[in-house]
Amino acid sequence: MTIKFCALSSGSSGNCLFLATGKTSVLVDAGLSGKRVEKLMGQIEESPRSVTAILVTHDHIDHTSGVGVLSRRFDIPIYANSLTWQAMAEGIGKISPKNIREFNTDEEFNIADLCVKPYPVSHDAADPVGFTFCAGRVKIAVANDLGCVTPAVEKEFKGSSFIMLESNHDTEMLMVGSYPWYLKRRIAGERGHLSNEDAGAALLRLAGQNTKAVLLGHLSKENNYPLLALETVKGILMQQGIEVGREMNIDLSFRDKISRIYTITDQEVY
Repeated sequence: MTIKFCALSSGSSGNCLFLATGKTSVLVDAGLSGKRVEKLMGQIEESPRSVTAILVTHDHIDHTSGVGVLSRRFDIPIYANSLTWQAMAEGIGKISPKNIREFNTDEEFNIADLCVKPYPVSHDAADPVGFTFCAGRVKIAVANDLGCVTPAVEKEFKGSSFIMLESNHDTEMLMVGSYPWYLKRRIAGERGHLSNEDAGAALLRLAGQNTKAVLLGHLSKENNYPLLALETVKGILMQQGIEVGREMNIDLSFRDKISRIYTITDQEVY
């Protein structure tokens, strides 16, 4: 069995991820307009009309602004935990009762042939989660907004052939940048966003545990550069003898265009 994955958009201007198995296709978040999501899906020869579900990580608008529109337009069920539903309900508008699906954090559930595990992450939202997805023997993990990678999160990552992990900011750029101090403190805090350095350190701890490819996500426009994020993470791994490109591939997602399209099996990622 395989999983197809593409980050349609990743960043503070809007987040939306697409993944599919043979029977199921889902969006993780929809923080863009419905028209924008439809256009981006068209670039990978997919359509919202075939989407089985929208899974919501947390209630911030850059993850939810298009959720209600897409659900109403294409009759798509929305999955979120109770506190996230409460926090985003007014913002996403009226949803058909049959499309309101509530999951419990830390409890697996199935959408056709896809097994979904929502797990808690540290972020300043109502009840934020990351997800792991399993289809047969294939496992991938997504963690896009979190201030720290806890041992519990690392445990969820283990066994994942593919991981999308936040690499939001360069610590020095953040500290010398123009943001007010309260915002700098929020971003750098344990309930904020993950730095390039912290992303690299977390991936170093996962080396040798079946992770073949990593997609760096949610890069800050103001406090990061794509090449800086990539080289920082790669450098941390290479300093400890990890052969980037052979043992683990590292790539980037973008706020203004789609990522590459991945095909993930339990043996390889291409």
